[in-house]
Amino acid sequence: MSYLVTGVKWWSPVNKICKVTGSLFKAHTLKNILAINEQQFKISRALSQLSSEKANSYNYVIVGAGSAGCVLANRLTEDPLSTVLLLEAGPKDTLLGSKRLMWKIHMPAALTYNLCDEKYNWYYHTTSQKHMDNRVMYWPRGRVWGGSSSLNAMVYIRGHAEDYNRWSREGAVGWDYEHCLPYFKKAQTHELGPDQYRGGNGPLHVSRGKTNHPLHQAFLEATQQAGYPFTDDMNGYQQEGFGWMDMTVHQGQRWSTASAYLRPALSRPNLSVAEKTLVTKILFQGTKCIGVEYVKNGHRKKVFANKEVILSGGAINSPQLLMLSGIGNADDLKKMGIPVVCHLPGVGQNLQDHLEVYVQQKCTKPITLYSAQKPFNMVKIGLEWLWKFTGDGATAHLESGGFIRSEPGVPHPDIQFHFLPSQVIDHGRVASTLEAYQVHVGPLRSTSVGWLKLKSTDPNDHPIIEPNYLSAERDIWEFRQCVKLTREIFAQKALEKFRGPEIQPGHYVQSDKEIDAFVRQKADSAYHPSCTCKMGQPSDSTAVVDPQTKVIGTENLRVVDASIMPSVVSGNLNAPTIMIAEKAADIIKGLPSLQEKNVPVYKPKTLESQR
Repeated sequence: MSYLVTGVKWWSPVNKICKVTGSLFKAHTLKNILAINEQQFKISRALSQLSSEKANSYNYVIVGAGSAGCVLANRLTEDPLSTVLLLEAGPKDTLLGSKRLMWKIHMPAALTYNLCDEKYNWYYHTTSQKHMDNRVMYWPRGRVWGGSSSLNAMVYIRGHAEDYNRWSREGAVGWDYEHCLPYFKKAQTHELGPDQYRGGNGPLHVSRGKTNHPLHQAFLEATQQAGYPFTDDMNGYQQEGFGWMDMTVHQGQRWSTASAYLRPALSRPNLSVAEKTLVTKILFQGTKCIGVEYVKNGHRKKVFANKEVILSGGAINSPQLLMLSGIGNADDLKKMGIPVVCHLPGVGQNLQDHLEVYVQQKCTKPITLYSAQKPFNMVKIGLEWLWKFTGDGATAHLESGGFIRSEPGVPHPDIQFHFLPSQVIDHGRVASTLEAYQVHVGPLRSTSVGWLKLKSTDPNDHPIIEPNYLSAERDIWEFRQCVKLTREIFAQKALEKFRGPEIQPGHYVQSDKEIDAFVRQKADSAYHPSCTCKMGQPSDSTAVVDPQTKVIGTENLRVVDASIMPSVVSGNLNAPTIMIAEKAADIIKGLPSLQEKNVPVYKPKTLESQR
């Protein structure tokens, strides 16, 4: 009975309620504790993330250690309180800290090796060019410390003063010649010393050729016999005419922006540099840029900028990264499934480049660089350069050249010449076969304009590049002039003792129709892509950055490289790109622009004649 009573007590409803209530209380308490712990964990994780972001945060993140990026890295870290991270997709330009071990970059005469090698080169190709017999054009671009200044032919040309005055009229207010010249000078140390046009105290060493080659001498004499003036500084008072070209060569070595700007700044504790690091996306909070995402050694990471992200990837990479990140033509981005951050239809548009042809003449005397390209002689030249940085390896051999006007009425030169005492075939990918000399000649302000667009959302995929070469009738006419005017120079008495048969175009190419066909078959890029993120006023629907280099419609994001040129300059692009970065650095620092007023610039006495 007691057993039964005890049993009844155990199973009584009161006890059941107490038991259940106790369990509910325990469960509720446990739930509260878990919720508090989860909250604390979230707070702790957020604090940890904030702490990690702070540790992984810099004042400035610069994308691309090329011609502009190296300048910015140096100038922005002059302030010891400014922290900078410089990200480069390619490798360093030295091996074990040695330039000699990377002679393919630093020996000036070895330049064609890297123009044709994917190791330090993005190795771009265009679409089939319908106005050029459907040829696919090769576009090398630097992917290494120094960018294309580590691959180029080291020709230092600024363009014409009127290029910059035109920029100002096109909306890049404050970028006229009087505001740009001081930054060319600030960048430069010219071996001939400073003057009204040249700099004497900058990081970028500029020199003249030392070979005094008889073919260079004969070419310059021939240009004067043809009625063109000699100019002693085509980067100074008078661009028009022919003369000795300036080169970014110092003490027999290529003087890239990595040598001029980056290496001297590497010891600064406020500069960090990462190579072999592909930036895949710009990070935003709304339209405010906060950092970038990148891939290194197969790992995807983020880094944050508490002041600004600056794109210096060049005329192909910068617009590509903007589009991958949601800045560009909204319709195109939506088709790709990319969330739109800012509708800027000018991104990737306005693509401009210089096209050129080689006019080649056989040389009757064995004085060209043909023998230097034979294996035994190449070894001798290489050893001398490795030992002393002297000899035929210490120059790119493009030591003379010039600028002329294509016809009466043209206000300043629109055709450029580079003379070479050698023969180049297919970008240097095919060895020369005979003693020959040539000029690279092409129009400077072509009216054909192209574009580039994303091929896919994969950052590793090259974009679709459509330069739209020779789509304007004026450009075709200018190339005819290039060929005819070059032949006229090559026919002068000064070259008579060297002149053999014409190799290219060839004596059988005479009529306009035949010259046009030759140009379609043989013209190639001079490697000057530009203008794809053009600078202009915010009211200009085709502009991408404003005159302060800020990306329109966003915060804390700039582009500083050749892509922001409103229009291509009349000459090679490396010197102007360095100038752009020097000027942008002062803008970013909040300094007033340098200015030099009323600097004289040559004008022809009359525009009624072509020369």
